[in-house]
Amino acid sequence: MSTKKISDRKIIHVDMDAFYAAVEQQDNPELKGLPIVVGGGKERGVVAAASYEARKFGVRSAMSGRIALQRCPDLVFVSPRFERYKEISEQIRKIFFSHTDLVEPLSLDEAYLDVTTNKFKNPSATLIAEQIRDQIYQKTGLTASAGISINKFVAKIASDWNKPNGQKTIPPENVLEFLADLEIKKFYGVGEKTKQRMYQLGIFTGADLKEKNQEFLTGHFGKSGLHFFQVVRGIHNNEVKPQRKPKSIGAERTFSQNLTSEIFLEEKLVQITEALDRRIRRHKETGKTITLKIKYSDFTVQTRSKTVAHFISNQDLILEYSKELLYQERLKDSVRLIGVSLSNLKGDLSRSLKNESPPPLEAQLQFPF
Repeated sequence: MSTKKISDRKIIHVDMDAFYAAVEQQDNPELKGLPIVVGGGKERGVVAAASYEARKFGVRSAMSGRIALQRCPDLVFVSPRFERYKEISEQIRKIFFSHTDLVEPLSLDEAYLDVTTNKFKNPSATLIAEQIRDQIYQKTGLTASAGISINKFVAKIASDWNKPNGQKTIPPENVLEFLADLEIKKFYGVGEKTKQRMYQLGIFTGADLKEKNQEFLTGHFGKSGLHFFQVVRGIHNNEVKPQRKPKSIGAERTFSQNLTSEIFLEEKLVQITEALDRRIRRHKETGKTITLKIKYSDFTVQTRSKTVAHFISNQDLILEYSKELLYQERLKDSVRLIGVSLSNLKGDLSRSLKNESPPPLEAQLQFPF
């Protein structure tokens, strides 16, 4: 853990605006101004990204193409071009690295940057974020949004504040007030189920959350309770890690027609574990937990997991355990998607053993932000 005070850090979260869809509109001017989605397909596919024109109709990523089309009958479906997205993402990352070596990519379209110490010796993270966004636009023609604050958690929330093509800075002296006023549903990591549980407990804002002691929160939310107790007090000590490793590695397939038999699904598992094997080798990882994901025709999702005694990476073993999980219980309905993932990774365990207990929140200092 760095000896630098947490409140001394200057963290930027950069998030490209509707990245995949924006790339398609940039490369094909005829699509500009139209409600488009990348991926999806009108019947079987899932939306990978939606343009802001499509979002006005309630179309979102991870939504089925069928539902998206119901919400926006004029929707234009575009096939994804991941090689093109990777190409542009590499251009954007070069801009990040021109400012700091502490860059932690989360995906092709977002990353954390620690600019506390930066290559241009610029004392203002706000100005750095503005420069980065301008450089991205000049290089790619695409817009990005940014959040700037003392830690990754607050920066992530702030980057969504003035989207698209905007940014928000939460300086050290404003962090606690910002979190207190924040609706609980806007806390990064609070999903729909957690939000409803918090509502039932009378927690609607950060101020409500801060009133609950650690024992109360861990009693209701387990390990996540400690996380909530800390972040609402501005404590989130995770450093920006350039060599960020995944917590799980997986592969999945959506079928052109629903499958109703385990026999047919077993055949698909061979292909899926082959793809998973390639990804495991690329990451040079091993793991102990195999998880089978099953999405049924009604879009409900079921997961079945098995944790073994020793770390494994062998495809034949993963396939064997996946089949065991497949036959663990009868299918509830016809199946539209299955996936297999490996987690409880050896690399993740090594990192967790190195983590130190977070120090208390430091007194916050005044300095250029």
